[in-house]
Amino acid sequence: MARKSLKLGDPLPDGSADALNEVPPNTAMLRIAWCDNANLIRAKSLCINAKSIPAAEAFASISEVMQALPVMNDIPAEETGLSHVGEVHLTADLSSIVPLPYAPGQSRAMGDMLKDGVPWACCPRSFLKRMIARAKEMRLAVKGAFENEFYILKSVPGEVEPVDNTTFASTYAMDTSADVIEDIIQALTAQGITVEQYYPESGPGQHEITVRYASALQACDQQIAFRETVRAVAQKHGLRASFSPKIFPAKSGNGCHLHLSLWHDTTNILSDEGDTYGLSNCARQFIAGIVSHLPALMALTTPIPNSYRRIQPSTWSGAFQCWGFNNKEAAVRVVVDRDQAIRHFELKTVDASSNPYLAFGATIAAGLDGIERCLELSAPIQLDPSSLSPSELEELNISPLPSCASDALGILKSDDVILAALGKELARAYVGVKNAELAAMESLTFEQEVELLLDKY
Repeated sequence: MARKSLKLGDPLPDGSADALNEVPPNTAMLRIAWCDNANLIRAKSLCINAKSIPAAEAFASISEVMQALPVMNDIPAEETGLSHVGEVHLTADLSSIVPLPYAPGQSRAMGDMLKDGVPWACCPRSFLKRMIARAKEMRLAVKGAFENEFYILKSVPGEVEPVDNTTFASTYAMDTSADVIEDIIQALTAQGITVEQYYPESGPGQHEITVRYASALQACDQQIAFRETVRAVAQKHGLRASFSPKIFPAKSGNGCHLHLSLWHDTTNILSDEGDTYGLSNCARQFIAGIVSHLPALMALTTPIPNSYRRIQPSTWSGAFQCWGFNNKEAAVRVVVDRDQAIRHFELKTVDASSNPYLAFGATIAAGLDGIERCLELSAPIQLDPSSLSPSELEELNISPLPSCASDALGILKSDDVILAALGKELARAYVGVKNAELAAMESLTFEQEVELLLDKY
């Protein structure tokens, strides 16, 4: 089947009314980016000899085996079902093109993987699109944003040294890192990403920048751009930035909480003032689905051993399978604003070692399962679950979440809902990559783990 050629200005294949963008002027190279199953951001660049490029030519060929690579190296994991035989077309989504403010003369577009003219089963971005389409069939749209924490480190060979030794919301940390933070925010803004808040986080040299919510696909595209921008701008300042989940054993880890809201057309449908919890029936079921599938979801949202060094009781990371209102120890936190309105909720068991398309897509799948099965939402937990005795936890039906990556992966392998959403080929490839990573990292010390991951995420 031949791939249909699109022209600039044609409607997008998913039915969006947005027009395809032209390649920005003065672009010498167009990066087509993708995020693999190890959550490494990769790209191939097209050399542009004119101010525009026909949409039919905006692709690069990549081997299928690229989706079999683990975080450690470029040696394919054996259990993925992928080999060196076979290629896919990494096709630029021309609606996502932006010039890169930190790389003059270069622009970036997000890539979709097509095989024989149709979305490839192992394409994470296409998986998210399928989940968006499933939600649309139920007259729902899911919007969201990733809330990133990251460390800024001195560029000292052989050492991991933060730029300061401050605590949460320190104005000294703001002053120390003012130049690099200002440049990061300007670079994000130049790419059309709306920054809403910034503050130093609890760890030394740790910062948080929050961005405005967007559609599910745009939120994940923004997450790729966010990670790329922070690291590139820090490097230009002679610094290192890392989103690795746990860099210092006794200091705060890096979360990447996923904030979500449910919409019908232009209306946020999370709240219902007449409900006991102030949540709509749809929201209650959607959240119940997420809570139900949390252990399996963690294999996608907190996918590496280092993730579980961060997720510990009483560390604001959501170590228990429960939800609550404004409870930062619950894995799912429903946010009640100062006007008592409910507009979004937060999934805390997410970090930036996760592929955003897989993490967001699987979360949607879990929520839709809650709606399809009309799941009942348990009572909210309004205290730190770790303060309860084992018998109290059992009485309230609260379970500790997986404490290691292998446990979460094992639960994913038996979660038919999430596996079916991923599809047989993507599930096999993803699990194969994670099995290879677990085998390689299970014997590493904490220091070796940090050395391996620091510049990967």
